[in-house]
Parts: sequence; C-alpha cells; structure tokens
Amino acid sequence: MKAWLSIVALLASCIITSAWAESAIKSTPLLKSTTTTIGDKIEYLRTNKPEVTSLIIQLEPGAETGWHKHPVPTYAYVQTGNLTVDMQDRSRHEFSAGTAFVEVMNTWHNGKNFGKTPVTILVFYSGEEGRSNVIWPNKETIINPSSK
Repeated sequence: MKAWLSIVALLASCIITSAWAESAIKSTPLLKSTTTTIGDKIEYLRTNKPEVTSLIIQLEPGAETGWHKHPVPTYAYVQTGNLTVDMQDRSRHEFSAGTAFVEVMNTWHNGKNFGKTPVTILVFYSGEEGRSNVIWPNKETIINPSSK
C-alpha cells in the first residue's frame, strides 16, 4: 500500500510541477519560413565544420550597412527601429521592430536606417569555421544599386 501511495504522490507532484512550468513559460513564434526575403529556397551549407555566429548590429539614424552579400544562411530579428533593405534588383524591403526574417544568400543588398532612432538587429549566421559570413564588393564588382 505504501508503494501505491508513493507512486500516487509522485505522479501528483509531477502534474503540479508540470502545470506550474507551463504557466511560467511563454513561447512566441517569430518566424517559420522555407524561403528567404526574396522568395529563394533556404539552402543549408554542407560542411564538416559548422559554426553558428550571433551578432547585434546597430545602425544609427542615416547609417547604412554598405552593399554586401552572405554565402551562408542568415537570420535576423529587428529589435528596435525600422530597417530598409535595398536589393541589387532594385526591390526594397521594410522590416520594423519585432520582425524576424531570413536574409538573402549570395545576393547583393544594403541595409539602411532612414529613421530618427537607432535600428538594432539580432543576427544569426549558420556558417562554417574559417569562412566569412559576409562578402564585401571589391573595386571590380558592379552592383548597379537602386536609385531609391
């Protein structure tokens, strides 16, 4: 009988603990996507040396990232401000605070802050040890940026 009571007490304890944990934890989905910002399928690197890098990037009012591209999957979350991203094809994408998105791969783009407050972006790169997550243009690269 004691063993039976012990089992019942243990189960009751687990149920109470589980109910408490569920009420103390909140999960808010930010993003679920199979494509990048411009609709390309997400592609993962095939590597034996995976490396995840996380950065917080801040753009002051009037600042821009400069034209660049990512050879690795890149995910971003705008924490503050409003980010404008111009693409090489002259399309423009707007992301406000609280927005998560999958950045483009191997496509030239330039992030800009046209606002009056800083833009803060949390960025995650799914890269590879020894490989750069960002490629900057050299003098011979013609990006043909948007005139916007």
